[in-house]
Amino acid sequence: MPSEAQPDILKVSILGKDSIHCGFHLSSYIASTVISTLPGSTYVLITDNHIAKLHLDAFSSSFKTVLQQRGSSSRFISHVIPPGETSKSREGKAEIEDFLLKQACTRDTVILALGGGVIGDLVGFVAATFMRGVRFVQIPTTLLAMVDSSVGGKTAIDTPHGKNLIGSFHQPEYVFIDASFLETLPPREFANGMAEVVKTAAIWNETEFTSLESRAPEIQSAVQSGSTRETLQGQTLATRTEAQQLLLSVIVGSISVKAHIVTIDEKETGLRNLVNFGHTIGHAIEAVLTPTILHGECISIGMILEAEVARKLGVLGQVAIGRLTRTLKAYGLPVSVEDPRIAKLPAARLLTIDRLLDVMKIDKKNSGSEKKIVILKRIGKTNEERATGVKDEVIAAVLAEAVKVVPGIPLNNPVRMSTPGSKSISNRSLVLAALGKGTCRLRNLLHSDDTAVMMAALIDLKGASFEWEDGGETLVVHGGQGSLTTPPKGKEIYLQNAGTAARFLTTVCTLVRPSANADTQTTVITGNARMKQRPCGPLVDALTANGSKIRYLEGEGCLPLAIDEGFKGGHIQLAASVSSQYVSSILLCSPYASDPNGTVLELVGGQVISQPYIDMTIAMMATFGINVIRRKDQDGKLLDIYDIPKGVYTNPPIYNIESDASSATYPLAIAAITGTTCTIENIGTASLQGDAGFAKFVLEPMGCTVTQTETETTVTGPPIGQLRACGYVDMEPMTDAFLTASVLAAVAAKPSLPERRTQGVTKENATRILGIANQRVKECNRIRAMIDELAKFGVETLELDDGLEIYAKPTSELKEGASIHCYDDHRVAMAFSVLGTVVKNTVLEEKLCVGKTWPNWWDDLENKIGLKVEGVELHQSKQTPNSRSFIPEASIILIGMRGAGKSYIGHVAASVLGLEFIDADDHLAEVLGVSVHDFVTKNGWDAFRKAELEDLMTLLKTKATGAIISTGGGIVESSEARTALQNWSGPVIHIERDIESIVQYLTVETERPPYGESIEEVFRRRAPWYTEASTHQFYSFFKTVSPLTQEEKDQALRALKAEIVRFFNHITGAKPNLVTSIADGRRSYFLSLTYADVNDALPILDELTTGVDAIEFRVDLLSPTGKISESGNIPPLSYVALQLAQLRSATTLPIVFTVRTKSQGGAFPDNAENEAFALFELALRSAVEYVDVEITWTERRIKALDAIKGPSQIIASWHDWSGAFKWDSPAAKDKYETAASLGDIVKIVGKADTIGDNFSLFKFVETVANKPIIAINMGVEGQLSRIINPTLSPVTHPSMPTKAAPGQMSFVQVQQALSLIGQLPAKKFYLFGSPIQHSQSPTLHNSGFKKLGLPHTFQIFETTTIQGSEEARSIIASDDFGGAAVTIPVKLDIIPSLSGGVSEHAKTIGAVNTVIPRLDSNGNRVLYGDNTDWQAIRALASQNLQTTIVPGKSTGLVIGAGGTSRAAIYALHSLGLSTIFLFNRTQETARSLATSFPESYNIIVLDSLSCIPDTYEAPSVIVGTVPAQGTSLNKDDGAGVYIPPNLFSDKGGVVVDMAYKPAETPLLTLAAKTASWYRVRGVDILIEQGCRQFELWTGRRAPRRQIREAVLTNYNAQV
Repeated sequence: MPSEAQPDILKVSILGKDSIHCGFHLSSYIASTVISTLPGSTYVLITDNHIAKLHLDAFSSSFKTVLQQRGSSSRFISHVIPPGETSKSREGKAEIEDFLLKQACTRDTVILALGGGVIGDLVGFVAATFMRGVRFVQIPTTLLAMVDSSVGGKTAIDTPHGKNLIGSFHQPEYVFIDASFLETLPPREFANGMAEVVKTAAIWNETEFTSLESRAPEIQSAVQSGSTRETLQGQTLATRTEAQQLLLSVIVGSISVKAHIVTIDEKETGLRNLVNFGHTIGHAIEAVLTPTILHGECISIGMILEAEVARKLGVLGQVAIGRLTRTLKAYGLPVSVEDPRIAKLPAARLLTIDRLLDVMKIDKKNSGSEKKIVILKRIGKTNEERATGVKDEVIAAVLAEAVKVVPGIPLNNPVRMSTPGSKSISNRSLVLAALGKGTCRLRNLLHSDDTAVMMAALIDLKGASFEWEDGGETLVVHGGQGSLTTPPKGKEIYLQNAGTAARFLTTVCTLVRPSANADTQTTVITGNARMKQRPCGPLVDALTANGSKIRYLEGEGCLPLAIDEGFKGGHIQLAASVSSQYVSSILLCSPYASDPNGTVLELVGGQVISQPYIDMTIAMMATFGINVIRRKDQDGKLLDIYDIPKGVYTNPPIYNIESDASSATYPLAIAAITGTTCTIENIGTASLQGDAGFAKFVLEPMGCTVTQTETETTVTGPPIGQLRACGYVDMEPMTDAFLTASVLAAVAAKPSLPERRTQGVTKENATRILGIANQRVKECNRIRAMIDELAKFGVETLELDDGLEIYAKPTSELKEGASIHCYDDHRVAMAFSVLGTVVKNTVLEEKLCVGKTWPNWWDDLENKIGLKVEGVELHQSKQTPNSRSFIPEASIILIGMRGAGKSYIGHVAASVLGLEFIDADDHLAEVLGVSVHDFVTKNGWDAFRKAELEDLMTLLKTKATGAIISTGGGIVESSEARTALQNWSGPVIHIERDIESIVQYLTVETERPPYGESIEEVFRRRAPWYTEASTHQFYSFFKTVSPLTQEEKDQALRALKAEIVRFFNHITGAKPNLVTSIADGRRSYFLSLTYADVNDALPILDELTTGVDAIEFRVDLLSPTGKISESGNIPPLSYVALQLAQLRSATTLPIVFTVRTKSQGGAFPDNAENEAFALFELALRSAVEYVDVEITWTERRIKALDAIKGPSQIIASWHDWSGAFKWDSPAAKDKYETAASLGDIVKIVGKADTIGDNFSLFKFVETVANKPIIAINMGVEGQLSRIINPTLSPVTHPSMPTKAAPGQMSFVQVQQALSLIGQLPAKKFYLFGSPIQHSQSPTLHNSGFKKLGLPHTFQIFETTTIQGSEEARSIIASDDFGGAAVTIPVKLDIIPSLSGGVSEHAKTIGAVNTVIPRLDSNGNRVLYGDNTDWQAIRALASQNLQTTIVPGKSTGLVIGAGGTSRAAIYALHSLGLSTIFLFNRTQETARSLATSFPESYNIIVLDSLSCIPDTYEAPSVIVGTVPAQGTSLNKDDGAGVYIPPNLFSDKGGVVVDMAYKPAETPLLTLAAKTASWYRVRGVDILIEQGCRQFELWTGRRAPRRQIREAVLTNYNAQV
């Protein structure tokens, strides 16, 4: 290391002393200066652990060296404390004071505070009070401390009530700013300090702010140039680099401002308040988010919010807020609580308006209850030289994430105003000026998110440099003449959701050339989740065809893109029917193509969209010196071919940007709807923008008076309520304005002008808007958005291929209180704010989305137009879709297309639930006395719809309870019917089916009249209405399009029926399909599926789910392309719905619906909250049993989800993949409490580094588990936690493609591990009876044990007695006795040993075949008896019965009257069969059996199997209980029971033969001759009843397929 020279110091004066010394590498200088000027007996340096490791040795050495050189007897000691805000407390202060006293420090002690703000504040307060005040020195090590807390003498500690509430003013003797400390400062900490630097410049010095604004990359790189500790570079001016000079100047500039203010107002009586700009709100945010979010990050957000307060008060303009926002973002600071870094935090849910206002009450600046905020007037100047009192309602309005407009007449009528600069022109001018030669001053540039994104991208590409003039009103662009450079490797250009920037920059990036020392040849552009769904395929296709190298990194046709150099030019063909921005993108860059002959751009592929925007681009290119020629044919007709010469743009000195014509439509529309007058400046007939024609072409035909000059547009609306419908309007020249037209059309109830009723418009109140197909691929699908949101007001619409039709209602008839989801789309929000001026309590949910084009819209609405705007906290107002509570007995309504399967599903569901089934069409036909077909043929569809509505209303009154009502497919065509369904007190279920199957069915079905239009068109029109009117959706996944074998059809029908049973039992709460072992305290597991397409799992799903209780459906891993995006995967909603239905077709296991975000180990984008909750709502509509919701999502939305969950449950989850989470930390308890407050089940996942982390987990669970909890550690070291976790442990399977998480184990591995650690003791199971040597039970149960990895065994114990066998009694008394199967002759002999009693089923049947050990209420082991024979009969009959059991009509038959017949009768009764026929050769025995059952069983004894009374339905279930040799198909052989040939009716059913051998009995042989009968063999019953025994003993789902294969193999060998 070189010898230290005398450092060159910059000194800043404060309070009359040059006590702030700034430089590089100052440790020796500090020691020398302090010891020589501050004599004392002891020098105490206090720092924290982190800083001590970096700098303590150097300071210790320097101080001891100087003391030794001076021969001083003074001592130097140090004290190290824990880092972090928790040390800044009463306890932390006392600990330091105790240290000083223990070290016998006296009043002449000098204390040195080495560290960040915590050390400075804490140690300063110690110095202020120790010995009534001792001298101290600040040596800040962070940028934040250097420019803020170390300067001015404020010292303090925190309390639970807030930050810095106890402290004093105590000026340091010196503040030493050693900028070399910043070399070890993490980038986030540097940004943390830059917040204060930006703040100081914003309130005091615009010149300094402009430097910070324009030189952000240089300033950031100044601390990234490497360590200079060894060389001491920068210590002297001679060795100081340009970057070091810049860094020091930034620090000194900021300190100088604060020092000046402190000198004037040391004790903060007025002027010093100014340095608290951003702190009133910022400190409140920090109080909630500390310590996760840093001080500077909170102050950054606070500055923007307090600037918005100033804007709302009419003091500050949007230009200043735009500049402040861009500058803070440039240093990597958050500017909103919606920033993903903040929004994902559990604590972010606490950032409510009430909470923040409450925290703000305790602020040192306040005067009583009035809150004070520093109000910015412009950059560099505050409104007052002190903090200003601001009312709570103003602050609340700014903090609110939503707003509502208070209806009324604009107070400023007539309104005269201008709109912000045009977004379209702003973006084009930025590209043109950046590519141009020379300097251009852009005036009236739009200050918005979109233009900020474009500027940032051009800076990243080094395509231009920018600076501001006129207080930010003018942007000075120094053009780069087309010279652009690739960003550093790994640096992506992030474009948010800026579609214009994305399209323009796609071509701009083909002009980028790597620099000589570049580490990459590629530029990557990307965006947010929605941007990755917006198309750019036609543009990329055209460029790649021209020779450009562009690759899709994720989904085909969308961002992100990897782009290499290469734009050749020449002849280019481009499909321009989707977006004119593709055309403008190529036009703008074509002068820089490599072809010396220029570029010919030919537009192909249909009608060109938005021609005015192409004309705008060409006109602007001409202004910048490049003239584009549009070709004409020989007749003078314009062609879609453009000639662009090669050249370089020449920047005009000044370019004035027009006001935004699309934005102008909103104030003009307010004039129209409120009957007032509005004049918009800078928009007229001379405008380049197509939307400038909105007033003449839309508002004037609606009844407005319009006056338009070249530069102004004035609109006066008709009296309120007198707007006319527009009829037909082609909005292709002004597509963005269609949203404004749509909201006006909703209330334009007066008849349209006759000449406007063309192009299919027939209704007087209709407005048909066409030419807007491209609006489906904007910030959202805007056509769909308008349809869905207008529906909330009760407005009917019709979606068209190229637009939509809107049917107006008088304003008085519109629904009030609508909560409008804005889709993060500025145009949606501003359009519906127009409707909010006349409809009460209309809430616009996403206030901030207007920042894209008119950030100050809400303030201008209040200040310039004169309509009051109130802030709304969403959890107080948001409507939850279908969040109605059900009356338990309310009837269930089925809606859906004809052919979807409503009748079949309704019949099955009614049978399951014991309800009446009503087909509304049949009911209506009965009322009308004529078929539906004939009624429509005679009277027409309109008359039918009226009759149908009346009948529905009658049914809803007369059958309000106890029924399932299947409605006609077109019931939703009526808005009144939709309203009735929406208001219904029970479930309304949309039955869905794929359109191909519906078309196939309706093509051949003739009972109903034809639609008169295509089935597909009807399907599309009704789809949103079905969703709107329903609470649930049931997907009838039964395809008939592809050929199926009869066996496949039967299996599909069985699966459909099983799903119907599950679905209806679950949604009604009759039998929720939840994991019962959770409530019972037994271990439970779910399989984590990791497939992009679940169809890949279905063939082996039975194998995969062996032993588990549920299936985790990983939605974030689903992908229709099979590719999972690295930056975030959002599968389409329709694909997820289909995948869910396909999974349901293969299993009825409960589903855990999981959307795992990237930050928590998944693939779903962290910032795609709207998309996530759309998926969650789909899950609950589909009756998914468990929904995994991460607690980092917004609390109000999770609670809204909870309100509509019904019997389903929320798993509130949190996962840490960093390894930083500790189970014994306060954060763990915080996570648990948050999750427990939001979910039914808590899931917390950490990461184990050592096995000890698992023991910490176990201890944590013991202290908190008052709700079911899934608590596990990831990684190999965490596998013990997976083994021990009792609730829904996630497992994998060897056949899975990948594991869902590190350390995940299979179900079998977990069981084996439990056995090894003594948590799953081996049990012995037995079969008691005689003779039993050939029993299949050992094969059945042992194969099941083996498959599940259970340590148990099953064996036979042949005996004719239990009570008389000491060995048998010893077996059942043994601790390792697991249970027993019981057969003849000991079924009765076992009963005295059943100390725990028998089930009610077994009592009624009078037989026990299963013994289960249990613990009674006192914890004593008892034996319990049950019967599984009846369960097997019922299950196999129910699963395979294709006809519907109709209460009061359906019948069954039991053949035989022996012991097994009792189980058969019980099973048939439980199926819901109203009459049970019984036949036995000995009738007396049959009658005796019949009378032993209750009369309600309605058992009729038959004289013969041939004489079933005609007054009854033929049996649909037949059970034979007679041995095979006791039956015969020959009436004359006298072998036993004669089975007549007419026993099996043509309607079909299920026949069960309990005879075990032979496999083919006479009864089954006869049934085989009737194809509609399903046959169940005795061995099938044996397997099913054995599986149910297995489940009773183990608590685990039996592996039926594997058990069946083992038993049948053995059985077939014996038969």
